Amino acid sequence: MSGEEILMCAMKFGENSCLYFEDDDGLECDAFCKEKSLQRVLRNVNSQLLVVRPDLNLAAFEDVTDQEMKSGNGMHFNIHYYKTTKPSAGMPVAFSVRVADKSYYMCCEKECGKMTVRFREGEVPKEIPGESNVIFFKRTFTSCSSRAFKFEYSLEQGMFLAFEEEGCLRRLILKKLSREDEVDETMKISF
Repeated sequence: MSGEEILMCAMKFGENSCLYFEDDDGLECDAFCKEKSLQRVLRNVNSQLLVVRPDLNLAAFEDVTDQEMKSGNGMHFNIHYYKTTKPSAGMPVAFSVRVADKSYYMCCEKECGKMTVRFREGEVPKEIPGESNVIFFKRTFTSCSSRAFKFEYSLEQGMFLAFEEEGCLRRLILKKLSREDEVDETMKISF
């Protein structure tokens, strides 16, 4: 049981013993509020690191040397955890990364009728008053894999961060699960 306070609204019995809740303008609307941030590298099932290259408009999983990892340029992600006022299908998170002394945040945008993962210059907001294209729901990848996760896009149920092989690249994409119980290794991301 949580020590969190729950606000209760006054109610009254109406005709036929029906319960009625009175309006209270003091209630919070659905919102996300940044709670904490952790810095991590993101790895796929092949132990490749996610690397962001804004100059090429590209985010892909790559084999990285120890020397490249020490520089950390475009590889060390801030994972921003948000509190929410409504129940969700996982922990709400947003991602940002620093590249050449600039900060970029991950978002999803519709391009040519297809959802695309983009990195835009700027910071993730501290508070999000409603829905947002920067929020993903962090879930455990499988019940027996507690150190690996999948990230569902908050604005489109069943769409997850994944990678797609494109030549020698493993590009970061949004991918639709065909069934809820499907296990798709391209969606497996570990810290």
